Amino acid sequence: MPRDGTTLALFIDGANAHATAKALGFDIDYNRLLTEFQSHGTLVRAFYYTAIFEDQEYSSIRPLIDWLDYNGFTVVTKPAKEFDDGEGRRKFKRSLRVELAVDALEIANQVDNIMLFSGDGDFCSLLEALQRRCIHVTVNAGDPDHSRGI
Repeated sequence: MPRDGTTLALFIDGANAHATAKALGFDIDYNRLLTEFQSHGTLVRAFYYTAIFEDQEYSSIRPLIDWLDYNGFTVVTKPAKEFDDGEGRRKFKRSLRVELAVDALEIANQVDNIMLFSGDGDFCSLLEALQRRCIHVTVNAGDPDHSRGI
């Protein structure tokens, strides 16, 4: 698709994208992804959302976060929250759905297209709201183990 005055924004649900790539046995080339979408129009912003574990001395996600930030992505993070699932098992809450939804609605008046990389079915209401604002939304869902996929 050639550049034709189209404006777009990328929204990447980091945990979902990582799980999908891992399940399918490949790595995501974020540089190539950014370049590809820049060739499709004016890329207003590329967002990447992920939770981080603050109490860890080394986080395997930190090098990726730093690279994304340095190379033009808007990286949105928040600490993962630990909780007990009621049966004595330790679980972590690490969703950034609200942050992603707010950012998408705020940028909607600046773009024609939004590309969402997530298989999370909780985004259905967001997609409908964006479409009511005449924003073309493309969902790249792919987590084969995600039971509530879009």
